[in-house]
Amino acid sequence: MAFNDEYFMKMALAEATQALEKDEVPVGCVVVSQNRIIAKAHNLTETLNDVTAHAEMQAITSAADFIGGKYLHNCTLYVTLEPCVMCAGALNWSQISKVVIGARDEQRGFINKNLYLHPKTEIVLGILENECSQIVKEFFRSKR
Repeated sequence: MAFNDEYFMKMALAEATQALEKDEVPVGCVVVSQNRIIAKAHNLTETLNDVTAHAEMQAITSAADFIGGKYLHNCTLYVTLEPCVMCAGALNWSQISKVVIGARDEQRGFINKNLYLHPKTEIVLGILENECSQIVKEFFRSKR
């Protein structure tokens, strides 16, 4: 089995599906170190009644706990939807090495806000973009 960006994004999509099943905005992510998932999470803002319980925030905390330190050097975060400004700030402070984004979030994502992650963080866009975009679009369509 090939451990590549598509493989790990599929794992993030599985997390997004779990969020969907809980009637949460279906965003999921995994944190990978040395081709091993060390954290996985999905949105829990409704479940926890906490506006900061985004998938990325949950995954950063879990990964830092696993590593035993606050910096996520040599780690990659795979996330189905472009992080918001809050999550981008947390990713910046974590000094994560790489962020792989499935679908862009033109309205709430950090990229159009002219914000940047840590200078050493590599950003990859558009991995399984259609699948990642579709699950969010269908969720909001069902709410209207």
